[in-house]
Amino acid sequence: MGTEAGSTPAGTATSATAAAGTSADTAATAASSTSAAATTADGSGPGKSVRPARVPKYYRLKRHLLDMTETLPPGTPVPPERTLAAEFDTSRTTVRQALQELVVEGRLERIQGKGTFVAKPKVSQALQLTSYTEDMKAQGLEPTSQLLDIGYITADDTLAGLLDIATGGRVLRIERLRLASGEPMAIETTHLSAKRFPALRRSLVKYTSLYTALAEVYDVHLAEAEETIETSLATPREAGLLGTDVGLPMLMLSRHSLDGSGQPVEWVRSVYRGDRYKFVARLKRPQE
Repeated sequence: MGTEAGSTPAGTATSATAAAGTSADTAATAASSTSAAATTADGSGPGKSVRPARVPKYYRLKRHLLDMTETLPPGTPVPPERTLAAEFDTSRTTVRQALQELVVEGRLERIQGKGTFVAKPKVSQALQLTSYTEDMKAQGLEPTSQLLDIGYITADDTLAGLLDIATGGRVLRIERLRLASGEPMAIETTHLSAKRFPALRRSLVKYTSLYTALAEVYDVHLAEAEETIETSLATPREAGLLGTDVGLPMLMLSRHSLDGSGQPVEWVRSVYRGDRYKFVARLKRPQE
């Protein structure tokens, strides 16, 4: 009776331990049997265990560098390839691969002749029907533009359909380099119907903002748009204008804007730097 109140006889403890050990052995044996009997993912049959994937050395180095960059301010230099190769006992080729992936992802910035540095955070833009100027000012950045080209082109079938004009109709094409606080961010090419917006080219001399010119001169206001985001690789021309490497991943946006009556206003194709830009969307579940 006393044993129930507190102490357990040694024999009972030994029995309990033995029972626990037997139970654990039984469970382990069952688990082992289950594992041995399991069929592998490739359907090769029982008796073969699934091994964890081998992590490449460059990826382990990349993770280390990524952790390091998250604690350092932008502009901090990264150790040279030779130093990293010696520290991690690996080749400079492996180090170069890890660094290049972080550059492509926008975590590091490589400056020719100077080295590799911790990059600034990416510019974040919400997916909404606003102008580039409005988007940059909302983030405390100074938006500027450089006019690359402006002129008239002939609409093919696709462009004619987007602008609701006849095939062969005249289209005003405006190509601009978009900058944020002096840093190139995007190349934007806008197409508008020359028939609907006569003398728009002259109006843009007075109004630096296209949307302001459309509102003030033509009383046209954007109401809705369909926007498509894809990926592309920087062409030599795009890389030269944006100050990036050829082949760097880009974000390519196509925007088809309409006015309040549902009439097409513009079709815009923009190429944004994938290493400096990201888009954010707020989603809600549909009402049932």
